Amino acid sequence: MKRVVVLLAVLCVCDGVKFGRLCSGNSANTFRTSDSWGEGHHGASWGGQHHEGLDINCNDGAIVYAPFDVTLNGKVTVYTDPSKAAINNGIKMRGGGLCFKLLYVRPDRYSGSVRKGQRIGVMTPMQTVYPGITSHVHVEMCDKSDPTPYF
Repeated sequence: MKRVVVLLAVLCVCDGVKFGRLCSGNSANTFRTSDSWGEGHHGASWGGQHHEGLDINCNDGAIVYAPFDVTLNGKVTVYTDPSKAAINNGIKMRGGGLCFKLLYVRPDRYSGSVRKGQRIGVMTPMQTVYPGITSHVHVEMCDKSDPTPYF
């Protein structure tokens, strides 16, 4: 009796994908480190939970850009708390083999295609809800994996 062994190789089209500039004023995509509200790296402890994204510094009102060619896939509601309505916005998108969300962004639209470097929207006014926080776009992978390797 012969045995046939089949090996499958899985190639992720996301290998080598890197996020381009997300915000005007932060061409290097610097990360939010530590401030009075906590830390911005993936896995940081936050109120007894773990931070499921990566925070990229972005000034309130800054323009937010497509990090690579993306397809916009709808609105993301961040909070149920009405006191946070000013920053309760985000968008889900796909591109470069990745599915991810950008939170605290007021998008110009919620569907369609956007090319790398084109405007997606503007940063929401984080300081109105979290005074003293380092304002940032929260980047979260749809599967909650660590987005850091893509920066």
